This record gives sequence, C-alpha cells and structure tokens, in this order.
Amino acid sequence: MPAKSSTLHPHSKRLRRDQTDAERKLWMRLRDRQLNGLKFRRQQPVGRYVVDFFCPESRLVIELDGGHHTLQIEADQRRTDFLTKAGYRVLRFWDNDVLSDTEAVLQKIVEELNTPHPPLSLKGRGYRKDNPLPQGARVKKRVPSPPPSPSEGRGKKKPLTLALSLKGRGNHGGKR
Repeated sequence: MPAKSSTLHPHSKRLRRDQTDAERKLWMRLRDRQLNGLKFRRQQPVGRYVVDFFCPESRLVIELDGGHHTLQIEADQRRTDFLTKAGYRVLRFWDNDVLSDTEAVLQKIVEELNTPHPPLSLKGRGYRKDNPLPQGARVKKRVPSPPPSPSEGRGKKKPLTLALSLKGRGNHGGKR
C-alpha cells in the first residue's frame, strides 16, 4: 500500500538508513554519476510511492524486489502502472540478481538509459488532430512594447539607484 504524502519523507529517510544488501551494492555503482554521468537518487518519493532508485534526467525508476515481492505481485504491478502512466520508465530486478550478477544488471540499466524515452501521448489530454493544442489552451499573441518616448532619448539608460539597509543585522562595524 502506498504511503501517505505526509509520511513519505520520513519513510524514505528510514529506507535509506535501513538498506538491503542488494540496494547497498547497487547504490555503490549508481552514486556520484558513475553510470553514464547521470544523477541517481535512492529511496526517492515519486508521486505517492517511494522508489528504490530514481534518475530524474532520464525519468528512470529502478526497483529491487526481494523474496517478499512474490506475495505482492498485484501491488507491484499497480505501482509500475502508476509510474508508467506518470511518464516514468520502470526497471525491476530481483535482489538475488543484483547480488550475484551486478554487471549484468548494470548493463541492462545502461541499455535502458541509451534507449530514447518515448514521448508522452497527448491522447486523453484534449488533443485533436485538427487542433494540436490541448483543449482549453490559449495562444497568447505577443504585443510589441511601445517605442520609447522622445523625451526619454534613444539609447540612454536611467541611472540605477540601490539602497542597502543593515537594520536589524547586528553591529558589524565595531569590535566583536
């Protein structure tokens, strides 16, 4: 069951602290932009879920599943469906695969990162072939700014006045 939004942050902090061996091993290879120079986050709130690893630049979510996930296949599928509909790509690996063949797991992640992300569908968002803008979207016509008045003169800029206030900032002029 997904966590409530008010509890996601403390929950994700606890998950970062209490990592599994597989999460720790994969994190050592994802952190500090080691993979394709991309930034990964761990135990990151995304929508109403906390995902194991997340790359915001490529919108890639990586989930590691332990033995207990065999009992929650439907919940994992709902989670994957939610993330996919929100525009994220989701990769799932068994903890055992990460622990026994980390290089193969990393290779699959690199392959996914090198695959272009499909564009989001506009279907269901008011898109019509005869009007590519979503329903209700407005095109603002740019109104040119009026030319400067003759009294201002062309090319002359008004002087910039800057006022500084140190009020309430303490006494920094004397001895400390």
